[in-house]
Amino acid sequence: MAATAPKSLHYEFEVEDVEYLRHGDIALLARLFKPHGQGPFPAVVELHGGAWCLGDRLQDTAINEQLARGGILVAALDFRLPPAASYPGSLADINFGIRWLKSQAATLRTRPDMVCTFGISSGGHQAMLLGMRPHDSRYAALPLSGGDSASDASVRGVIMGAPVIDPLGRYRYARQLKESGKPYPEFVDMVLPLHDKYWKSEEAMAEGNPVQALERGERVALPPVLYIQDTRDIVHPRPQLERFVELYRKAGGRVELELSEGASDAFISRNPPQAIRQMYDKRDPSSPVAARIVEKMIDFVRAQTL
Repeated sequence: MAATAPKSLHYEFEVEDVEYLRHGDIALLARLFKPHGQGPFPAVVELHGGAWCLGDRLQDTAINEQLARGGILVAALDFRLPPAASYPGSLADINFGIRWLKSQAATLRTRPDMVCTFGISSGGHQAMLLGMRPHDSRYAALPLSGGDSASDASVRGVIMGAPVIDPLGRYRYARQLKESGKPYPEFVDMVLPLHDKYWKSEEAMAEGNPVQALERGERVALPPVLYIQDTRDIVHPRPQLERFVELYRKAGGRVELELSEGASDAFISRNPPQAIRQMYDKRDPSSPVAARIVEKMIDFVRAQTL
């Protein structure tokens, strides 16, 4: 089947890997997808999924290329994974990455006030948590070189593709499936140990939790949200999505909800980690639904930044 290309994908672009942060001998890279033209272009900091423990900046190259063709500067980040760091280490890296991108805005032909985030699965969770807590001292602990403190990690919008929006709820859901006995979905045996590896405790899963933060009445930022999920998704429980949307809107936030059969086809990976490869093998990035989702993402970013 020939791909159905969204109408807005017409920009040429170039790709560059740059070191944005270093922890001792560990260099963290950002893969930049830079549209050709004068700009300023809207920017997206993209966060890969992999249950907080797997994957890298190359994982979502296919969709990042489509965003770049839509005239969006994309910075796909590597960030520390266990055992190098558990929660909240990756959040500190990503918070730094957002501030770093803003500090490089002129060179990259964007502006500090034109930055959104996008993440899939655990990347979506981190995008949302950082969007709600841009000034959290734990997440903002890493200073920019040169002492530039003019930029913070606030963003104009957040796109989430099938996020783990309630880490504790998903953990308990998967554990309940396992305790009910086989046969149970294959994802269960993957996600449970990875939750443990990253979070270390259920208390941490509750603390770093967008749903429970809203339930606790925390004072949080409320950037506009595009929430995308496949109606066939059993890995990211629908009740948790509905609870988040209800609470976010009640708090005054805006959520644009995209629930479609086949929505996950848009989130194809060229090099998914082996442990989650089977989930990607069933997807069809050439589907009309996938093309529509990409177009919607581009339109959302433009609406928040232009």
